[in-house]
Amino acid sequence: MTELVTSINEVVWGPAMLVLILGTGIYLSIGLRFISVRKIGYGFKLLWQGRAPHGEGDISTFGALMTALSATIGTGNIAGVATAIYFGGPGALFWMWCTALVGMATKYAEAVLAIRYREVDERGMHVGGPMYYIKNGLGRNWAWLGATFAVFGAVAGFGIGNTVQANSVAHVMQSSFGVHEWLTGIILMVGTGLVLIGGIQRIAEVANVLVPFMAISYVAAGLLILWLNASAVPDAIWLVVKSAFTPVAAQGGFAGAAVWAALRFGVARGVFSNEAGLGSAPIAHAAATTDSPVQQGVVAMLGTFIDTIIVCSITGLVIVISGVWTNGANGAAMSSAAFEAMLPGVGTTVVALGMVLFAYTTLLGWSYYGERCAEYLFGVRSILPFRILWICAIPVGAVVDMDFIWLLADTLNALMAVPNLIALLLLSPVVFALTREHFARDH
Repeated sequence: MTELVTSINEVVWGPAMLVLILGTGIYLSIGLRFISVRKIGYGFKLLWQGRAPHGEGDISTFGALMTALSATIGTGNIAGVATAIYFGGPGALFWMWCTALVGMATKYAEAVLAIRYREVDERGMHVGGPMYYIKNGLGRNWAWLGATFAVFGAVAGFGIGNTVQANSVAHVMQSSFGVHEWLTGIILMVGTGLVLIGGIQRIAEVANVLVPFMAISYVAAGLLILWLNASAVPDAIWLVVKSAFTPVAAQGGFAGAAVWAALRFGVARGVFSNEAGLGSAPIAHAAATTDSPVQQGVVAMLGTFIDTIIVCSITGLVIVISGVWTNGANGAAMSSAAFEAMLPGVGTTVVALGMVLFAYTTLLGWSYYGERCAEYLFGVRSILPFRILWICAIPVGAVVDMDFIWLLADTLNALMAVPNLIALLLLSPVVFALTREHFARDH
């Protein structure tokens, strides 16, 4: 099975996929006149105003972004960054930045289309996402593409949003505090189940509290390390940029990396972390109480900025400055060693608690994504069985082999992204038109 998935992974994450992801982001960035740079201040203003619901929807604009971030900020921000550096060297962080910068335009377009083409299901809930904007935007002849996304999305969630998260937390809890993997899996299962009973409103309520707390706490610890080692930051950034364009020689436990490895793993882990192009986040944004697709899109792109430009950058720079990337450690173990080296006595705890909170909220956010995909395919009657299956998969993920889970998650991410990226390209004229109309009216 591992050999089969490895073969598929090499194809789906080959040059064609990297061109498709980056190319779509670049095309949308140019078509939107680099809205991710011009309107980021406007986005934060809308986010602050969006704490109170206004318009049609089920959760506030703020709650929609927090729900999306709950799924986005996960093990990719800690273990994923470290894995990218382990395989691709420090230069992988540079390509993660590039993926994020163009990915902000991609995330914007996803949310615009999600609001524009969302529906109300038989329970009276607002539902949307790639499967809906493919069906309602591209027409009946493209319905198969929407169903394809829903299938990949429902299955992929069990990788990126479930077993990877549970596995990473179980590993960290065992190595840091001696807690058995199966016990961690059971605790996560119970905690997730208690929230899922309340649906999207309960998930949003939990996300509104946990996401700001966990992000601010982790970022504060990372910024403290960078401040204490301010003199080393410029050299670390230079190493990241230089390594993105020149091969990194083997040193210590680091096996060396070609430029292609930095590019490949930087983009792959960048997409894994910020999910720009996967089509997951617009499923959450479709539930927002808003009548403006463009305003929700501007708020949505902040998710990529916060996830990668802020959180992943801090993890990556701490790893580079600490020097532990040359000792042969991988994943969360590398991040933990880096923080412990920089903050002796508390670094391991910071990473462990960050992993637990990040992964737990990801379990919640991705359960909603998978649930909506299942509903699109089988109707509302599939929601309860899906939730049960989701909860039962958590303890299984906690005890299985981590390498295979990461490999499978990477593969499923690519398969999920393809139909969404095709739809974004075909529907880009709609995004461009709505954007022009909005800003011409407002200004």
